[in-house]
Amino acid sequence: MKESYAVVTGASQGLGKSFAEELAKRNHHLILVSLPGQGLPELSLELENRYGVQVHHYETDLSIKENVLALTAWINREFSINILINNAGIGGTKRFEDASCSYIEKIIQLNVLATSLLTHQLLPNLQKSHKAYILNVSSLAAFSPIGYKTVYPASKAFVHSFSRGLYQELKDTNVFVSVVNPGPMKTNEEVTRRIEKQGFLAKMTLLDPNRVARYCIRRLEKRDTVIMVSHFSWLMLKILPIWLKLPMLTKKIKTELQVAT
Repeated sequence: MKESYAVVTGASQGLGKSFAEELAKRNHHLILVSLPGQGLPELSLELENRYGVQVHHYETDLSIKENVLALTAWINREFSINILINNAGIGGTKRFEDASCSYIEKIIQLNVLATSLLTHQLLPNLQKSHKAYILNVSSLAAFSPIGYKTVYPASKAFVHSFSRGLYQELKDTNVFVSVVNPGPMKTNEEVTRRIEKQGFLAKMTLLDPNRVARYCIRRLEKRDTVIMVSHFSWLMLKILPIWLKLPMLTKKIKTELQVAT
């Protein structure tokens, strides 16, 4: 009988790396996916040595459809899986009129198409497991449009809606579907520095990816269909009317853009 594996995309850094380590701590064998040149082979070896689990890695650009299909074909041919964490995604802050076609396309291809295709192509594999889980990483941005981000919140709104619909479709099967909506995270030094410049409130709500990963896996095992990590930020988004939060969030992002340039 084949060992079961957990698939984590965007696994070389940030939340994806934290997911990989948290699963390894829990004795899950891993298939880690990320862009080439981000230290994935070294991370895989480190997790194998530290936790005694089997770790395979696959380096590719998931914003290209053919790469997604090649990855899923390899997984389905070689492995049995019982967890899929669709973490790979891309954000971006830019005036819409200044955005290139490739910039817009990459956000949609990675956040929307890759998430959908990975899930679709790996679902039959997951269905062979006694108990299986899909966790899609959305964002608090899914709950409000934001100027100077425009495409990103719309793509994350898709991830949230897609996950909720798929959960309903599969709720009486062996595959449980959940979605997490984290806020800003300390994914790397540059991102942390940029967010902290937004002031005290931004610093207070900044999330640690290790804690987020630990919390998410715990809530996934408890079959939480929607995982909210930053409850304070979520409450603010729920309370504030759109006519207030839309200009407020847009002003904050515009300031961030001006600081960056």
